[in-house]
Amino acid sequence: MNSRILPACLGFFLLTISTVLSAQQVIELRSPGGNNKLKVELTSSGGVSYSLDCNNKKVILPSGLGFVFSSPAVTLNRFRLVKFDSAYSDNTWKPVWGEQASIRNQYKELFIQLKDISEKGYLLSIRFRLFNDGLGFRYEFPTQRNLQYFIIKNEITEFALSWDHKAFWRPGDFDAQEYTYTTSPLSQVDSWKFWQVSSGGRDQNVPDQYAVQTPLMMKSADGLYINIHEAALVDYPAMLLHVDVDAHVLTSNLVPDPMGNKAYLRTAAKTPWRTIVVSEKATDILASKMILNLNEPSVIPNTNWIKPMKFVGIWWLMQTGKGSWNYTDYPDSADAKGNKIPNGRHAATTANVKKYIDFAAKHKIGGVLVEGWNTGWEAWYGNWYGRHFDFVTPYPDFNVVELMNYAKQKGVQIIMHNETSADAAGYDQQMDTAYEFMNRFGYHAVKTGYVGQIIPRGEHHDGQWMVNHYIRAAAKAAKHHVMIDMHEPVRPTGLHRTYPNFIASEAARGNEFNAFAEGSPPDHETILPFTRLMGGPMDYTPGIFKLQGYAANDPNRQMHSTLAKQLALYITMYSPLQMAADLPENYDKYPDAFRFIEMVPVDWDDSRILEAEPGDYITIARQEKGKENWYLGAVTDENSRMVDVALDFLKPGVSYEATVYRDGDQADWKTKPESYKIEKIMVNSTSRLKVKLAPGGGLAVSIIRK
Repeated sequence: MNSRILPACLGFFLLTISTVLSAQQVIELRSPGGNNKLKVELTSSGGVSYSLDCNNKKVILPSGLGFVFSSPAVTLNRFRLVKFDSAYSDNTWKPVWGEQASIRNQYKELFIQLKDISEKGYLLSIRFRLFNDGLGFRYEFPTQRNLQYFIIKNEITEFALSWDHKAFWRPGDFDAQEYTYTTSPLSQVDSWKFWQVSSGGRDQNVPDQYAVQTPLMMKSADGLYINIHEAALVDYPAMLLHVDVDAHVLTSNLVPDPMGNKAYLRTAAKTPWRTIVVSEKATDILASKMILNLNEPSVIPNTNWIKPMKFVGIWWLMQTGKGSWNYTDYPDSADAKGNKIPNGRHAATTANVKKYIDFAAKHKIGGVLVEGWNTGWEAWYGNWYGRHFDFVTPYPDFNVVELMNYAKQKGVQIIMHNETSADAAGYDQQMDTAYEFMNRFGYHAVKTGYVGQIIPRGEHHDGQWMVNHYIRAAAKAAKHHVMIDMHEPVRPTGLHRTYPNFIASEAARGNEFNAFAEGSPPDHETILPFTRLMGGPMDYTPGIFKLQGYAANDPNRQMHSTLAKQLALYITMYSPLQMAADLPENYDKYPDAFRFIEMVPVDWDDSRILEAEPGDYITIARQEKGKENWYLGAVTDENSRMVDVALDFLKPGVSYEATVYRDGDQADWKTKPESYKIEKIMVNSTSRLKVKLAPGGGLAVSIIRK
């Protein structure tokens, strides 16, 4: 690691005190490259605010900072400056896995300590880190005599915007993440109307009519791309954003507990980082590693056992209604001797799983995910809120030992599945037992799920209690050398740096909605990298090849995608845990296209964002870990468009064979989604790639050094 940390110097700050009458204090800080400017102001009345400029364009106008406590009952929004300090840091670090082999972490830091002007004189510090690609800041409560235990009622963090920006948003739900995105001016944000449409008019618990989730992606009229999120969410609730649709001001709106409180803390304490990634180029937003840089280094001493992988599974069989998670149809379904009566549709049978193991071994795919192997799924249907699962008892037709031995013989890993049905308290009690079971029978990865209303009652998926639960699960998995993929969790905030076994999560609307509900529109995958994926990789489950008529209960259902786009998602939707989600028989129909899924890596030495525009298109090239091979992916929205990119990222003077998997000439996601062509061409660093994408289409290219 190469690191430099320096104290404050004259070039870092301009501290000015205005006239004696106003006594206004202003501290300014510029990013290492000079493009971003932070200004922190304390008014004569004690108010504290910050603002941010990018290349002399307004990103954040003066915005308030502070807190409201319920215990002690106090509002912290008037202060005097006790002290300030500054530092400069420039270091590089190597992630265990990721989109590039090393990451530069360069920033200037401003630390200010404030004292509340009340007689108690509570101390509050704010730490700002200014990067070339944005700003992160967090609150810190130092150890102090007058404040030990305290309860946060509200966090007063504002993001005052310069205009009515174009926004890519989803409603501010405390539990659900699986919405499509709306693209509109901020002034048109109305989560209640969105809920009414998306829920079919059902009654909803709407905590805030104008709240949106983070990451929130915006584009200003003067060409700035702005992304607001958070980093290192630990022991604190997730932050939603309340939108003042008239003033264009966003205000933090923390997820509450059953009592309406937001967080229970003890000094010394700190909040997550509030993050603002900003650039005049959309490609820079996707390339930013600021959120990762604001997280702590790995707490796992030995990470050699953490291995990115591709996998297949019986999941799509059940999602499309062709199989079931449950062994019987009803919890009490048994014959006169007490034997459970099988329904004949159970997917997680020993014989069926062996077929998937054979398929994975044949195509050199590392894992097989098995859902519905353990007892309790009958009670789950129609009763998602009870303690009915355990995580060590298989159904009668799932032979744990036989499958362990068979998978080992074939060189394939079986991936465990633990659906908690949102009974997080019950899962806490069973974690040790569950992970010991995984160790005993050779499971090196687990997919967890939290479908339903959280137990303990009244807690939310994104509240402080559950945030801590997810971290407990990741830490427990690490202790047992198990990688974890969480579904229905809080939105990720870069914690995979600290817990690199936290290898993926869901936390957004994935491919599964195309199986049983209204599918996602074609622009969905052009928005997700700018929103959900800013905090970490997503288990999106790409690779569906049968794009029409795949659902047993709806023969007219179809994906809003071409087959070539499904291939491209392996590049544009980054994850170190990638599923080939379709049924083996559908892959067998297109063996030449499936070749790309066989070859594409899931770990990278370098990534180049070649072109991007949220809601429209993305083109990314990535270099295979430890090799000189590259892979390129491009996706578009509902519009056909031309990809025209230089291949100057290739090593000069070297020839490569490019295999181009493109949309067929007449391909269209509506009419001919499975039409594709495969072409081979020789390329080098002076070549350009020019390919037409179909409506809802994509492009995947393997570029192999010869």
